[in-house]
Amino acid sequence: MLQEILIKLFKRDLDKLKTEIAAYNTESNIWIVADRIANSAGNLCLHLVGNLNHFIGTVLGNTGYVRQRDLEFSLKDIPKAELIQKIEDTIAMIDQVIDKVTDEQLRSEYPITVFAKGDTTAYFLSHLATHLSYHLGQVNYHRRLLDK
Repeated sequence: MLQEILIKLFKRDLDKLKTEIAAYNTESNIWIVADRIANSAGNLCLHLVGNLNHFIGTVLGNTGYVRQRDLEFSLKDIPKAELIQKIEDTIAMIDQVIDKVTDEQLRSEYPITVFAKGDTTAYFLSHLATHLSYHLGQVNYHRRLLDK
């Protein structure tokens, strides 16, 4: 049951991320940083896609995805259409991987230690959902503030 809830939450927020990226009136504004805003919406999008593909795709689903975290924050000017495709690919991966996670896996320790030894897979997947939501809010704020 938790698997269905997590898939629904991840899809909801990733669909909203697609909507936010698509809503930029000027594509180059996706990459603006200003004042004390450290990350552009484009870099936050890359970070979210990389984070989910690593911690869900690679660790739980053995997808072979290789994360390059530094590039999530240093790459610039990736076209809007490419960002949206990356989000759509991430949605498909989440649907496939989380659907195969068993209740026993959810209760078991997450396969790698990220925060603390003993954190369950259910706990860590819940963390990933809230992490997505947190950065989604930043993307929304970035768009409303800087896409003039």
